[in-house]
Amino acid sequence: MSDDKPPSRQPQQKGLIDRIGHFLSGEPQDQNDLLDILKDAQEKHLLDAEALSMIEGILQFSEMRVRDVMIPRVQMHVVSKGDLLESIFPLALEYGHSRFPVIDGDRSKVVGVLLAKDLLSYTLDTENKAVEDVMRTVSVVPESKRLNVLLKEFRTERNHMAIVVDEYGMTAGLVTIEDVLEQIVGEIEDEHDAEEEQYIQKANGSKFTLKALMPIDEFNEYFSADLKDEEHDTIGGFIVHQLGYMPKKGDKLEYDKFRFEIVHADDRRVFLLKLKLIKET
Repeated sequence: MSDDKPPSRQPQQKGLIDRIGHFLSGEPQDQNDLLDILKDAQEKHLLDAEALSMIEGILQFSEMRVRDVMIPRVQMHVVSKGDLLESIFPLALEYGHSRFPVIDGDRSKVVGVLLAKDLLSYTLDTENKAVEDVMRTVSVVPESKRLNVLLKEFRTERNHMAIVVDEYGMTAGLVTIEDVLEQIVGEIEDEHDAEEEQYIQKANGSKFTLKALMPIDEFNEYFSADLKDEEHDTIGGFIVHQLGYMPKKGDKLEYDKFRFEIVHADDRRVFLLKLKLIKET
């Protein structure tokens, strides 16, 4: 008679028992299990869809990094430290931001932050006052920082914005407390968001303020015009092309029935324009 015994099935049996026990207990063993239970609760109307979405956001929150939500450097609306305050008011009104990064030379060198509320003290007296005279210090965070850590820092230090730097210490973008909270509660819209795609503000019958990013097609439709530029799609690009150089604040261009004036520009882009109709349609 052989003494050979059949191989033990205890490990397999134990694994099966564990899985059955897990199923019967209903207790989540990991994040995916927890989400399955919450989704089941939502399907049974024990939890509404918005609450489930927020909980999912919270569960994913600690795994996210600043780089996942930051506004890239090229999309930042900035002011230069040497800019006179009187030149900043149109920019503040146009974009509606409460804070603007202050740069020294180019966007890779952020040296401070300008609070829009600080401008109020100088509405009647901006003579010889520059941005660097009123700017505040700015918080700097690495792009690898976890969002839960950043949110705690925002709360304890009472900051609402931080400049994000890459591994070489160069500016990579910016992040606000709103960007962080939106990962939990979803998109937060304010009155400025609602007007984000409005490129024109009418001052009176013949004067307007324009965003330089306004598409030429929309400009033509609004003013019943026929501006054409095969190389550029925006009114800002059209003006740069017509002038033949990168304009600065105060530069003007007359074309057809329009007189354009540069309100805000840097060494690479035009941002804001004034427009006057010099001949009634």
